[in-house]
Amino acid sequence: MKAAVIEKKNSLSVREVAKPVPGRDEVVIQVHASGICGTDLHIYQGDYKGTYPIVPGHEFSGVVTEVGPEVRNFKVGDRVSVEPNLSCGVCYDCLSNRQHFCENTQAVGVTRSGGMANYVTAPEKGVFPIGDLSFEEAAFMEPLSCVLHGIERVNPVLADRVLLIGAGPIGLLLLQSFVSKGCTRIEVVDRDKSRLEMAKKMGASRVTDDLSSLPKEHYHIVCDATGVSLLMEECLNYVRPSGKVLWFGVPHTDAKVTLPPFRIFEKEITILSSYTSLRNSWQALELMQTGRINVKDLISHKLPLEEFERGLKIMETHSEPAMKILIMPQLS
Repeated sequence: MKAAVIEKKNSLSVREVAKPVPGRDEVVIQVHASGICGTDLHIYQGDYKGTYPIVPGHEFSGVVTEVGPEVRNFKVGDRVSVEPNLSCGVCYDCLSNRQHFCENTQAVGVTRSGGMANYVTAPEKGVFPIGDLSFEEAAFMEPLSCVLHGIERVNPVLADRVLLIGAGPIGLLLLQSFVSKGCTRIEVVDRDKSRLEMAKKMGASRVTDDLSSLPKEHYHIVCDATGVSLLMEECLNYVRPSGKVLWFGVPHTDAKVTLPPFRIFEKEITILSSYTSLRNSWQALELMQTGRINVKDLISHKLPLEEFERGLKIMETHSEPAMKILIMPQLS
């Protein structure tokens, strides 16, 4: 079969590799849609945990083509998506219901071969049926599950005022999730006018490309979906006393921020982060299946496997307008 292989930092090839064979508790999935994530770009650039060589891709869906002898809940022909983070179930964090901090964690597309290939294996415990969702929509199960974990962390209440910085695919999933929680005034900042237009259609009460035009100390929740240090710092200027800041965007591993501790103290600000997801995959599927979360409009590109590196370069250089870039291995 064909697979995109990151050989080492900034080195990638699409080449023939052996088709995977399922372990006793695993299924083989023919990949139909696989989303490019910022994590894939970080792995390619060499600034994120992972092993080389690696077949990336942790946001994907497809059809089961083989099952191991101990698999009980899936059969050949089932349409599925995969939760890529695989916990051991027996370490301290797993037993404390913090599986996303598993001491023995493995991740499809990060530490083991992922979905940028014609076929991939996954343990049954990480596989979810997608019903009548399209493969393109089902590929959003993983990023939406991460968003839902962040929403649970910040715990918005009815009529909260929210400032959301960044209107990329993750920002717009956050926007829709805040809407679904009953937040009434959600204001979105981004430099890209087309993304702001989409934010307006998805429920934003106000959009702007000028952060300084917004009122300071005004919002119950301020959420950064960019991972840019300066914008993460700016969140503190816009959150109201006793409000919450959610840092959701992924910064570079060596990024630094400067925080004014007295302002945090006197305003009683809560600063939260959110790391991957925690048992949120079913929620993600339900929200997409019922139409409460729209992901179709977030798809800007559908590329064959051979153009995976092109997709990474579009994300890295912003050489053309893009939202979620999907790789469709069956187009190859």
